[in-house]
Amino acid sequence: MQIISIALTIAFTIIAALHIYWALGYKLDIRNMVPVVNGEPVFTPGPIGTFVIAIVLLSFAGVSLALGFSNRVPVNYLPFLKVAGIAIGIILLVRAVGDFKYAGFFKRIKGSNFAKYDNWLYSPFCLISGGALLYLATNLT
Repeated sequence: MQIISIALTIAFTIIAALHIYWALGYKLDIRNMVPVVNGEPVFTPGPIGTFVIAIVLLSFAGVSLALGFSNRVPVNYLPFLKVAGIAIGIILLVRAVGDFKYAGFFKRIKGSNFAKYDNWLYSPFCLISGGALLYLATNLT
């Protein structure tokens, strides 16, 4: 369980660092990062929103780490940790399924670079990490 926890923690931390990079104004092709319709991004995230997402991802990393090393967490915090792990796992699984339009395995708008990355990277990561978090949270000792 600790290996899963460490792997999730590293992955969420790397993704959070990437969001901080974007929030600081460094750019990558946004059409790979957000849904695109007719060659235009559906939305353009601002620096504050991007930074907030980085903080959320770092909190996911913290919960992942705590779940893997729950023997070091005070016993009175374990119920909250379990609920947090289950909630994050469900959120990630819902993201993997998607909104049935722009993102997720069941999206209708396809053919963009984002859709390709979403099919092969973003949604599978959400599915695997969501399942892993649910596994860790439901097997909390």
